[in-house]
Amino acid sequence: MDLNDRVAVVTGASGEIGARIAYRLAAAGADVVVTYVDNHEGALVTCRSVESLGRRTAAIRLDQTDPSSVAAAIEAAAGQWSRLDILVNNAAWNIGIPFADLDALTPAIWDRIYATNARGPFLLARAAAPHLRQQGAGRIVNIASVAGLSPGGSSIAYATSKAALVHLTRCLAVALAPRITVNCVAPGLVEGTRMAQRLTPEMAAAARQQAVLQRTTSADDVSNQVVAFCRADTVTGQVLTIDAGIHFH
Repeated sequence: MDLNDRVAVVTGASGEIGARIAYRLAAAGADVVVTYVDNHEGALVTCRSVESLGRRTAAIRLDQTDPSSVAAAIEAAAGQWSRLDILVNNAAWNIGIPFADLDALTPAIWDRIYATNARGPFLLARAAAPHLRQQGAGRIVNIASVAGLSPGGSSIAYATSKAALVHLTRCLAVALAPRITVNCVAPGLVEGTRMAQRLTPEMAAAARQQAVLQRTTSADDVSNQVVAFCRADTVTGQVLTIDAGIHFH
């Protein structure tokens, strides 16, 4: 799909990875709707970066744990320039809780993580699907995590929520074919992000040590792969791991 003059929604684009994805999509020719939940200033910074490339942009508040907020945000995004072509489900929430500390993983934390990381992307995809179908070649790209592929990550709830997002990707690829493709990027730890700052230093060190490249994941590689999935016409239901080589040794 040619991305020139397409309209993309990037959730959580007030954060570091989402901002990079928004910038790369704009560089590929897309106009970008930036969503945020509480970091309005970060969203405006992302908007300015999109505008620096000569593309249109808008910031819309979205609480993806709230179905009414999801519906309102998607309708506002689709109405911004009378179309919607791309949805990138990037927004997520985590907290560092060691796997063995089951008591610390309370039902409230579990529910917040699942409402944000698994239910939220489903609600967004469901709301966006009619608009994506209208264009005849819609794209959904989910941002999961290597924690969804093997036991690890910031908590059991986070890992299993990302595993749910990986399988949701495959299920939606079936449900939304043939007009809409649905793919997934599963990054390792991206240092310097607000999400990464919620982890212990030991978790970050372990991610570097386990990778054959001896470093953590590049946000540029993640954002470039999102663009590649959006451009591809015959790729759907796929999950690409970007983790500097943890999961093959």
